[in-house]
Amino acid sequence: MLAFGALSGTGALARDSLGVFEAWGAFRDPAAPRCYAIAMPVTARSEGFAAVGSWPRQQVRGQVHFRLSRMRASDAAVILNVGDRRFTLVAGQVDAWAPDARTDAAIVATMRSATSMSVQTRDARGRGFADTYALRGAATAIDAAALGCARLH
Repeated sequence: MLAFGALSGTGALARDSLGVFEAWGAFRDPAAPRCYAIAMPVTARSEGFAAVGSWPRQQVRGQVHFRLSRMRASDAAVILNVGDRRFTLVAGQVDAWAPDARTDAAIVATMRSATSMSVQTRDARGRGFADTYALRGAATAIDAAALGCARLH
């Protein structure tokens, strides 16, 4: 079961639940408006999360976002491994994204057929770490979030 309450400090807590699907939940925030599928790492020791969101007013759909479980080293690359594919992400101190919409689409497509994914980097002390996510339920949650925003403008 997901502990979505742990995400409240991140600003990721939603207004409307669209459902919980295995390790993933789908939510809608009509005030923004935005919809997203979200999960916590398998070993949830922090406020890290993975999300796939849509913002209808900005015509953004399927944007991938990761909140890292630790602050990363400023010179450390952030690599997402999904199934047998690797993606280099653009990152801030604790957040990471795909570099463009095409990569977002490739990540989401790969997530649909993989069983897990992990985000790897080095923390501010130079220690390597990875946040791992189970992908069971991800495709359904992503679809539920997309449908939840289909009529929001």
